[in-house]
Amino acid sequence: MEQPTIAKAPEFTTGQLKEMEKKQKEIKLILDKFQKKILKDNKKHILGICLLPPKKEDKNKFNVLVALDDSKSKIIPDFKMRDKVSREIIDIAKKVDEKITVEPILVSEIKESLYDAKYELLQLIAMSAILYDPMDFLGALKISEVHKSMTIKKFEKYVVSYVAAGSVFRGEPSHDIDVYVIIDDTDVKRMSRTELKDKLRGLILEQGYHAEQITGIKKQFHVQVYILTDFWESIKDAHPVIFTFLRDGVPLYDRGVYNSWRLLLKMGRIKPSPESINMFMDTGHRLLDAAKKKMLMIAGQDIYYAVLNPAQAALMLYGLNPPTPKEASRLLEEVFVKKEKILEQKYVDTLERIRVFFKKIEHGKVKHVTGAEVDKLIVDSEAFLKRINKLFVQIEGKKDKASFDQINKEITNLVENVLSDSKIKSTNLEFGFKKYCAKEGIPEKLADDFKSFNKVYADFKAKKITKAESDKAKREIRTFMRVLEDIIQRKRFLGVERAKVKFKYGSKSGEILLLGEIAFIVKDVGAKSKKIIKVEIDKNGHLINATDSDLIEMDKILVNTEIPKVLSVKETLFEDLKKIIGKNIEIVF
Repeated sequence: MEQPTIAKAPEFTTGQLKEMEKKQKEIKLILDKFQKKILKDNKKHILGICLLPPKKEDKNKFNVLVALDDSKSKIIPDFKMRDKVSREIIDIAKKVDEKITVEPILVSEIKESLYDAKYELLQLIAMSAILYDPMDFLGALKISEVHKSMTIKKFEKYVVSYVAAGSVFRGEPSHDIDVYVIIDDTDVKRMSRTELKDKLRGLILEQGYHAEQITGIKKQFHVQVYILTDFWESIKDAHPVIFTFLRDGVPLYDRGVYNSWRLLLKMGRIKPSPESINMFMDTGHRLLDAAKKKMLMIAGQDIYYAVLNPAQAALMLYGLNPPTPKEASRLLEEVFVKKEKILEQKYVDTLERIRVFFKKIEHGKVKHVTGAEVDKLIVDSEAFLKRINKLFVQIEGKKDKASFDQINKEITNLVENVLSDSKIKSTNLEFGFKKYCAKEGIPEKLADDFKSFNKVYADFKAKKITKAESDKAKREIRTFMRVLEDIIQRKRFLGVERAKVKFKYGSKSGEILLLGEIAFIVKDVGAKSKKIIKVEIDKNGHLINATDSDLIEMDKILVNTEIPKVLSVKETLFEDLKKIIGKNIEIVF
């Protein structure tokens, strides 16, 4: 079978690409200048400007469409306004550049052409470059036409009408673009109508997403899918949404169905049935009942949880586990009113009163609530929340002090342990730590940081610093502690390494850790389960009293033993090591 040939993309030289880029910039400058000039005096009339594809007869011209908004005119179509503005912008186009050809058109003319099933202009707008579009009118037409073409191409047999509706198509500000696709389900045999609707709806919505990607239109693009039988039932029931849809919609594609119904509505031939009138009358009673239930929901559930959840949060901030709704009032009273004495009893009473009221609604004891009662509950709840916010600040203040006290205790203990290990004696920790830093070659900044923190802590206790300053100080001191701990561990690691003698025997490597009068022998450092032997070192350097040990014992003794600064090893130690390990031992330096 012959393989299909794939056309190669045209290749351009660097010079050609630069020339194309230069030409595009020149065109943009010309059109920007034209746009600025025509908007200066006619901005209120111009709804959109776009650059259409060039006409076949003159490809060197800039074919610009200017959409004129006559939606607010007293007479529609407003040809008088069109003619006046057209003359002005055509004159401006000639003065800016002879290559600009302008096609002014009223929005009402665009809509009328669509009612008449003339889609050529719509197809050109879909291929246009939009220059000015404050209401997204042209963008809405562009994305709708692209999506419509995709939908009809795939489902032409089923698509009855494709209709644009909503504020955008009326020339009004809007957050989204609404289109409606009516699907013919009268000849469905292999599946139910619901299945057909769901299947086609999923595919059509997916195509809507692709249309957004292709056009780059940022407004939300909403696609509604109706099946013809449901649409007809809505018309018979005189559904207000369908009436608005028929009155205001603009068909971008129609097989004679939508326009016929639209004209019948215009002639007054589509009227509500007695059944639909009664249905809408009953809707009023149902909605009123629903409104009463919503009032109960607001008075009960919404307001209840509005006060309960912050109360639970305050107890959790204090350090308690989340309490049940029934426990919340009791704990609020016990902890903050009686124990800490930082909350007034009336706020506990407010919470309990709202809780009891909610339970009465929940159990059906309260079936109606007035607007005045809801207003009173809201006022009480707002006062409660305002006080709970203040309570949060009070709790955080107490926790902040406890946190600062704990950090101060930790850093003091750390510095005291450092000085104790180094055997530097001083009644003044700041002076002693500075001496330690100088002795051990540690940056003097650490000593300055320690002194600075002590001052901040003193200022905190005297309430001379803000919460932001105390939080900053705590972050810095935790960094200080990590750095100091790293230095201590690193020095200890170097000391441990200095106390090790490494050896080899055969293909294995071992080491002996010398800790004054005690040593630990690791026979094979590469083994997963390490064999460790503990030995004593006598005054002649002999290894005596060998016993089995483990990592836990070795670490425990290592922590509590001062590592010798100078490693002194006698020949007798190596002789005894050979007896324990084997004669073919080599010392590694």
